[in-house]
Amino acid sequence: MIVEPKTRGFICTTAHPTGCAVAVNRQIDYVKSQPRVEGPKKVLVIGASTGYGLASRISAAFASDAATIGVIFDKPAGNNRTASAGWYNSAAFEQRALAEGLYAKTVNGDAFSAAVKDQVIQMIREDLGSVDLIVYSLASPRRTMADGTVYNSVLKTTSGDYENKTIDLRTNAIVPVSITPATPEEIEATVKVMGGEDWQDWLKALEAANLLAPQTVTVAYSYIGPELTHPIYLNGSIGQAKRHLFETAQAMTREMPNVKAYVSVNKALVTQASAAIPVVPLYISILYKVMKDKGLHEGCIEQMYRLFKDKLYVTGAVGAAVAAISPVVDEAGYLRVDDWEMRPDIQQEVDRIWPIVATENAADYCDIDGYWDDFFQMFGFRQPGIDYAADVEIDVPIPSIPVEDETAG
Repeated sequence: MIVEPKTRGFICTTAHPTGCAVAVNRQIDYVKSQPRVEGPKKVLVIGASTGYGLASRISAAFASDAATIGVIFDKPAGNNRTASAGWYNSAAFEQRALAEGLYAKTVNGDAFSAAVKDQVIQMIREDLGSVDLIVYSLASPRRTMADGTVYNSVLKTTSGDYENKTIDLRTNAIVPVSITPATPEEIEATVKVMGGEDWQDWLKALEAANLLAPQTVTVAYSYIGPELTHPIYLNGSIGQAKRHLFETAQAMTREMPNVKAYVSVNKALVTQASAAIPVVPLYISILYKVMKDKGLHEGCIEQMYRLFKDKLYVTGAVGAAVAAISPVVDEAGYLRVDDWEMRPDIQQEVDRIWPIVATENAADYCDIDGYWDDFFQMFGFRQPGIDYAADVEIDVPIPSIPVEDETAG
């Protein structure tokens, strides 16, 4: 069928299989063009199909020759409906990894569930024996507990009404936005979904199954950002969840003898999650222009490769054992790959632009085209060299998932 982008709210409801494969292979080619990283060898990525999770899996596999298991929650094609972008991404990753002699398997289902944890544990036990890196990169809007209770996250402030401006993604107009504060119950629910509880559940389950390597590293992802985004992010409901994530990392490092847990603070980028946060899309479009003008812009793959090479797997000499790594953290204990974003010259320029940017001058101060290119490329569209008017096969298998199991998710 001919696949065209169809948007609803902050997501695209269609995905282009060829475009997704091109994007994945471009990321792989980037990593292969960079120096090798003496990093992990047996890796579990929870939330592996898009964004930072996918880039982490690519970086581990193609910079360090790691065997990888990815946990995704995506839909295959069916009933004249395309698969989700994450499905196509995972299929392309596995195909390339297997072609280059790398172990790669994918589990498709709800990562919060005990059933998926059990399935992954069995796979690790049978195929790998242990894991030495666990990447936790979930960005789910809701979590269903074992007793059936459903928690939904919210994107709200925690200290009263907040007014600022944002970009209306339907019209590209810059408009006022007013955000109401979260209730205590909403904050609690957001922490349940996006905090560290499930991350710790994964580590405890792997530890109980005796599947952690003697020196296991685990990393989850967060964001801090500049002061202008703090009311909606750092000090908002999502910030409360990310604070819990960091506290969980500290607790796991303290209480689990084989585990060093870290939170990496990453750059603001266009993702399915960030597109839904008020104020942030406008900030990103300004940031993109400023960082591109200075030659400092990075996408997900550049960020994750740099995390692995310069922050997480830093050793005294090439060939050093993973046990000898000495991660580069800030005074609080965070890994920081938002360091270029937060450079004073970058933030001073963003601060100069923010008060004066409006619909009429947005083209001068914002990289709106770059924002939309990144948005649509997440779903396989706007990729150079692809004939989007041509028919394409939408039923693309993930090699490690049997056909009879493709109804998961």
